[in-house]
Amino acid sequence: MAQSRRVERVAALIRREVSELLMSGIKDERVHHGMVSVTNVEVAGDLQHCRIFVSIFGSAEDREVAMAGLQAASAYVKGELGRRLKMRRTPEVVFVLDRGLEKGNTVLGLLQRLETERRGREEPLAEAGEADAAGDRGIDSDADS
Repeated sequence: MAQSRRVERVAALIRREVSELLMSGIKDERVHHGMVSVTNVEVAGDLQHCRIFVSIFGSAEDREVAMAGLQAASAYVKGELGRRLKMRRTPEVVFVLDRGLEKGNTVLGLLQRLETERRGREEPLAEAGEADAAGDRGIDSDADS
C-alpha cells in the first residue's frame, strides 16, 4: 500500500510541474496553438513510465499541432522533471490526448438544446391553458372594451 501512495504522490508532483511547464517553460509555439491543460497523470508502479493526459481546447487542427509540439517537447519535459523532482530515475514521458472534456461539452450542449426545445413546447401549452382558464372563469375579453 505504501508503494501506491508513493506512485500517487509522484503523479501529483508530475502533474503540478508539467502544468507549470505548459504555462511558462515550453517555448515551442505549437504547444500554444490551443488551450492545453493537464487532466490526469498515470505513473507505472516502478516509476519508469508516465502517461500525461492533456485536454486541448480549440479546433481539430489546433489539437493536432499542439499534440505534435508536446510530443516533440517530451524529452525537454523529462529533463525538467528530473531536475525539479530530484528522482533517481526520471520516468519516460508520453503525452496522451484526453477527449473527456470535449465529450462532456458535447453532452452539455445537447442537454441545453433539449431544455430549449422542451421550453419551446411548453410555452404554447401554457398560453392555451391561460386562455382556457380565462374562459372557465367567465371572463370575456370583448366585454372589457
